[in-house]
Parts: sequence; structure tokens; C-alpha cells
Amino acid sequence: MKEFFDNVLRYPRYMIALILGIFFALFQRIQPLIKNRTAAAALVGFVASALAFVFFTLRAMLGLVPT
Repeated sequence: MKEFFDNVLRYPRYMIALILGIFFALFQRIQPLIKNRTAAAALVGFVASALAFVFFTLRAMLGLVPT
């Protein structure tokens, strides 16, 4: 039974390592774009519009009404 719990406790570490690896890989690909002012502004606009899209989509799907 101890081996089972040791195995289960490995999954959170694996998840954190996976998420950090994806973040660093994406950051290295985006880093040259940040140096260019026009590309950086477009990147900020894209990220802001993506977050707004997710926010409004989830709000509509969950039926949340602002009070």
C-alpha cells in the first residue's frame, strides 16, 4: 500500500514539471517577438482578446448575470 501512495504522490510533481516545461518552451518562442515593439503590442492585444473571449464565453455558458 505504501508503494501505491508513493506513486500517487509523484503525479503533482509531474504536473508541475510539465506545466513549467510548456511555459518555458512557449516563452523562448515568444521572446524574439517581445523585442520588436510592433510585435509586442500585437502579442499583448492577442492575449487580452483571448482572455476576454474566455471570460465572456464562460460567463454566458454559466448563466452569470452581473448585479
